[in-house]
Amino acid sequence: MSKFTIPQRQSERVSLAEVARATGAALGSFDGAAVGRAMGRFDASHVGSEVHPTMADISECLFFSPGDGRIWLQDQRMMLLHTEAMGALRRELIDSVGPDKARGLLTRAGYVSGARDAQLVRQHWPDAEPQAIAIAGTRLHALEGVVKVELVHARYDPDTSDYEGEFLWHHSSEDDEHITAYGIGGSPACWMQVGYATGYVSTLFGRLVVFREVACRSMGESHCRVVGKSAERWDNVEEDLRHLRARDFIGFSHGAAAQPQAAHLPAPPRQADAMVGASSAFNAACHLLHRVAPTSATVLFTGESGVGKEKFASMLHSISPRREKPFVAVNCAAIPETLIESELFGVERGAYTGAGASRPGRFERAHGGTLFLDEIGTLSYAAQGKLLRALQEGEVERVGGTRSIKVDARVVAATNVDLRQAVREGRFRDDLFFRLNVFPIHLPPLRERRDDIPLLMSHFLNHYARRHGRSAPGFSQAAIKSLLNYDYPGNIRELQNLVERALIAAHEGELLDVHHVFSGGEKLDKGVMSVRLDGGRGVLREGAATQTAPAQAILDDADAALGERSLPEVQDALMRQALIQCKGKLSAAARLLGITRPQLAYRARKRGLLE
Repeated sequence: MSKFTIPQRQSERVSLAEVARATGAALGSFDGAAVGRAMGRFDASHVGSEVHPTMADISECLFFSPGDGRIWLQDQRMMLLHTEAMGALRRELIDSVGPDKARGLLTRAGYVSGARDAQLVRQHWPDAEPQAIAIAGTRLHALEGVVKVELVHARYDPDTSDYEGEFLWHHSSEDDEHITAYGIGGSPACWMQVGYATGYVSTLFGRLVVFREVACRSMGESHCRVVGKSAERWDNVEEDLRHLRARDFIGFSHGAAAQPQAAHLPAPPRQADAMVGASSAFNAACHLLHRVAPTSATVLFTGESGVGKEKFASMLHSISPRREKPFVAVNCAAIPETLIESELFGVERGAYTGAGASRPGRFERAHGGTLFLDEIGTLSYAAQGKLLRALQEGEVERVGGTRSIKVDARVVAATNVDLRQAVREGRFRDDLFFRLNVFPIHLPPLRERRDDIPLLMSHFLNHYARRHGRSAPGFSQAAIKSLLNYDYPGNIRELQNLVERALIAAHEGELLDVHHVFSGGEKLDKGVMSVRLDGGRGVLREGAATQTAPAQAILDDADAALGERSLPEVQDALMRQALIQCKGKLSAAARLLGITRPQLAYRARKRGLLE
């Protein structure tokens, strides 16, 4: 038996694969033929051979640093945890908040874990075939010690983005702990694993794919069986989505726990107002919102423009005891300085030329309800002083008036500037800042909560499809990759606009592609998709790598037929030459061109190069 010694230098990182090579232990093989047969319409050109990422590839991503107490899965820090400890935490959650809320918490935690693993796979194997990256999630889940996954069948149509899969789960650690604590029951208990599968596949394919556990060891079955489908193919999918939301705000009543039956209520008429998200940052903001909602405390929302501050303010009002009273929003940046006083506090008849009638200000109109002051950092220093007095005294005086009017309005403010820095620079009153900063809630930018992007994409696509009377099967793989890697300087508002634009630009029933989404001058990450001009010839390329020698050879072979052609004509010639050289094999031609097989298949069929 070979001997393996773990280095003890603090900075040393040892991968699991290195341990296996040193000890001769097998990591398990990837049965390409079995997977290819099971994956239906996934590419099966590599049947019988290893496709990447293999189990060995994935194990290369797991690193240990015994000297300083850290473990990594590529660049994500991990930790080993006793299943009994996780079981104790799970049991305390169920006993403390009830099984329904505990299920939601654990499902969302699993979703985030699955989304993180999908991002890892996409980042490190950008050119892997769909069958390989889909099955990589099962390998990662096994490597992480959660469950052994057996693939029954799976089907993904790259032309329509439709997904369906069935899996068997063996040795579920979640089931072990649930059965130990509660015995055999009447409902499935692999909540984190269902969340993981939903998060992984939804992030991987860029549209919401919902998994359900239809059989479970916690129900007395010999193994667990789980089925995943595109969300629109499920009946009563709202029951599944309820566990992905941090709190079911619809039907929430102050002072009472949310009841499971609330999920069966009719959907709200304004679907665009729904709050969508599953990331830890989104959940944290939602829990803070719930904490402060029953009070009358002043709330200050901070964050970049477009992160949804007004949406959160509106939701705060709707779940507070003031929800039956008015919600009045004021955009401080849109009101001239000369009018801000009359807008906020009202005006008496004859106060100035043109004031022909008395009218109440925003404070009076919000009496008993909520006054939302957006972009409060743009107020002038004089206006800040007048606002401070109204907040301190709880009363206002109309312009030209002689009496004070008592008002009871909860003030909620929002800003996209650093008010502390503005105070230091003398642009914002420190006493007003401390009056507003009673309960701050920071909303992070979308680039820091990428786990929410697939859910938001699906939500906006469905919303605008209904609004505009259009239909689209989903997003292309290139569009998914671009949207998941885009920096979103305009945050959620920009993602919303990109999806609406793509739906309008695409033909009816056509997949939404990169050119539909990013047609407004947005700057894409060069590592995602770019067009490079080489000697006047347009070359479409994926990834940050330079053009490969085989692709350059195709270009040279087609050069004589190109002449002075447009970019689409150049692309047609390249695809035709690659297909000829590879004898019609799509996967091989796609690798030569540096794009994915679904991209090549879609473009070739669209251009009439394939039957």
